Amino acid sequence: MTRKPSERDEAKGAAFGLSPIALPTPALNGRGTLVAALRRRRTIREIGENPLPLQTLSDLLWAACGVNRKEGPFGMHGRTAGSASNSQEIDVYVVLKEGTYLYDALVNRLTPVVAGDLRPLAISHGQGGGESAPVRLVYVADIDKLANSSGFAEPGLRDPDVQRSYYFVDTGLIAANVYLFSASLGLAAWFHNCDKPELAAKLNLRADQRPLFAQTVGYPANKPGERS
Repeated sequence: MTRKPSERDEAKGAAFGLSPIALPTPALNGRGTLVAALRRRRTIREIGENPLPLQTLSDLLWAACGVNRKEGPFGMHGRTAGSASNSQEIDVYVVLKEGTYLYDALVNRLTPVVAGDLRPLAISHGQGGGESAPVRLVYVADIDKLANSSGFAEPGLRDPDVQRSYYFVDTGLIAANVYLFSASLGLAAWFHNCDKPELAAKLNLRADQRPLFAQTVGYPANKPGERS
């Protein structure tokens, strides 16, 4: 079963005067080897403000959790990042200067959610670095997708503690893809916390949708960044 963006998602963005952004087809040839990306993988907190080209953003999002095969487990499409029973319960919100968008991997598009700059909320208070970075990805768990997965009817998918373990792991799989893709292009990436209550309110999330973490991506700043 293939999920499509809800009319509610479409209406939220339209109400703020934002238009969907059609992403270019991912172009991932000649991106280097996995081993080279693993060697370069690091956290860089000092990130410049230069915007990412739309092609680079498209490639980044595909690497994060894009569709890499039409026929995946349980009759759904497959993604570059695994998920519990292929529930694909982690939604990626793309926070840009002009507004926040929901990444729709099925049609390779950014669906507008809210206008305005929410980048300051996509990081916890007191965490310095990358204040003007062009892109912050916010990872939001949709518990309904876990509880009603079309995959194997595992009883644990309806247990809050088990759900928590799954959506934290699944977020980490996406974040790891972002780190490796960024390393392959010489981009800076930083996985960090976010202002969960404020983001939930600004994004008008349901009670069963939970902001978890965020990841900032951009070009390294001129001065050497803090690395780990």
